[in-house]
Amino acid sequence: MRRLLVLVLSALLAATGTAAANEQVVGGERASIEANPWAVYLTDDRGAQFCGGTVVAPTKVLTAAHCALGRSPSDLRVVAGREDKQDRDSGVSVMPVDVWIHKQYVAADEGEDIAVLTLKTALPYTPLPIAEPTDRALYQPGTQLRALGWGRTSENGKTSRYLLQATVPVLPDDFCVETYPQFVKTDMFCAGYEGGKIDTCQGDSGGPIVAQGKLVGVTSWGEGCARRGKPGVYVRLSRYAKDLHPVVDALPPGVVDP
Repeated sequence: MRRLLVLVLSALLAATGTAAANEQVVGGERASIEANPWAVYLTDDRGAQFCGGTVVAPTKVLTAAHCALGRSPSDLRVVAGREDKQDRDSGVSVMPVDVWIHKQYVAADEGEDIAVLTLKTALPYTPLPIAEPTDRALYQPGTQLRALGWGRTSENGKTSRYLLQATVPVLPDDFCVETYPQFVKTDMFCAGYEGGKIDTCQGDSGGPIVAQGKLVGVTSWGEGCARRGKPGVYVRLSRYAKDLHPVVDALPPGVVDP
């Protein structure tokens, strides 16, 4: 899975040329769901996959705001425990009961590109911890991250049938600012290779970026997929830990803590 590009609203795409919210991993390799049980993908109510997500609590799935914006719970399905999208006998497909989007979210390339889907019942898959403000070392340039998703395997190509993964290094903030003038250091980081070839892409949006057993990022946006000098841009999750914990730690509606 190479670059997990965020498929942003079509209006934003037309105005800025930014990639849309359905991007995938390019230049990746197969990954097992057993080793990554927290990796999920999102579909519409007809079963078409369009984004990724991460189980961060038994009843909570973290994804990108641009993946959830304008969608009601009945429009969404969380598919968990399924490595092969065509294997309908594996895993579960669940409709969320609530959709939380960061109140300051406007567009992916302006920050706050996070959303949490709440499920009525707990998933039987191990959640992945969110990076905290103390995890600054995980964002240092050169840190090797793992991106996962079912998105496109080439720009404008087909989405992957199987879960894919790719390793990408964190790039210096100065490089990201030079590449993308709208890049916000405090809210984002970029990762990839100057020469391109490995990246996230359409369909990967909202999916996990992982380091040392923690969810450090969410695939958010970028320009194209795996282009030279155009790395993927990801949500700097440690920046939003304070905003996320009250949502992630809360019980689903109607559920009483025993």
